Amino acid sequence: MPALNTDLAARLSRELERSVLRAKNGIRVVSGSGKPRLGATPKDVVWQRDRAELWRYRASAVRYQPPVLFVHSLVSRSYIMDLRPGSSTVEFLLDRGFDVSMLDWGVPDERDADNTIETYVDEYLPAALAALQSETGCDEVTLVGYCLGGTFATLYAAGEESHVRNLVLLASPLDYSEMGAMVAAVLDGRLDPDEIVDETGNVPADLLYAAFFMQAPTTEIARYAMLLENLWNDEFVDAWQAMAQWSREQVPFPGAAMRQVVEELVRRNTLMTGTMRLKGRTVDFTNVRANVLNAMAERDNVVPLAAAEPASRLVGDPDRRDELRLSGGHVTFFAGRYARAHTLPTLASWLVARSDELDPAKER
Repeated sequence: MPALNTDLAARLSRELERSVLRAKNGIRVVSGSGKPRLGATPKDVVWQRDRAELWRYRASAVRYQPPVLFVHSLVSRSYIMDLRPGSSTVEFLLDRGFDVSMLDWGVPDERDADNTIETYVDEYLPAALAALQSETGCDEVTLVGYCLGGTFATLYAAGEESHVRNLVLLASPLDYSEMGAMVAAVLDGRLDPDEIVDETGNVPADLLYAAFFMQAPTTEIARYAMLLENLWNDEFVDAWQAMAQWSREQVPFPGAAMRQVVEELVRRNTLMTGTMRLKGRTVDFTNVRANVLNAMAERDNVVPLAAAEPASRLVGDPDRRDELRLSGGHVTFFAGRYARAHTLPTLASWLVARSDELDPAKER
């Protein structure tokens, strides 16, 4: 009987402690106070044009070349790659000796409404990479493209003078006919791109958030249910707040680029031909001379497997292609605790095997 009383007392004590934590964290979530530090890894701006910036993250030493450059999507904030301390893709690769940079497109406004896919592939990317070559002293680069950023990275890497040694595609769509509800309305003509452009000439961020939400409307309910269940756990609440803030912080989509995406990528499904016309020239994906890793999430409701899989047979040399399939969603397979345990160690190992090790490491 005394042992039972002791066990009961311990359980009651634990529940009381958790109740206090639930109350504290509940107030924190509702009030929006105590937000986690997002995008906190120290960095320097080494190139800038218009709203776009190239960030080079600070590191004590570099063990591997070429440098790794993240090419982010146009419709969300790039800090998802550097979500928070202890849960950062950037931090993980820095700790393993890579020289890491980020090409951040900024927040488009009316000055960016005429930006096309060529603006990013033929103008911003080459200029940013020239700055990175100057900064690092390395002619080659590893490009890691996320979502639409993967399309930009592929188009650039297929150029004759791209100097891309490794190309990593993270949840990057190629077959837009498999994108489901995200593109259904424009695919069948029910929605015209000009109808969703606002007075700035861009697609507003709120509309993009609504489109992503409609992909899986029950997900939001499930997320709050998980929060309630784990409200006593400070680490879980930190992670939940970080991801919730990022998912709400969409950015406007330049109108001209949106029209191209709708006409070429969605309605014509051009990427599935393995080529694309840019400024009068044909870009052939088989011209990619880089090592290619096509990384996909099995439970991705934004870029389903069927939309991402074709890159494994259309991009690059068949002898230099690899594929990585992992559980998780559009974001969670490369960001957060799951990613640190599964995706990122695999990604780092793949990069190490295709990079040059410096002996001794290069101090910065």
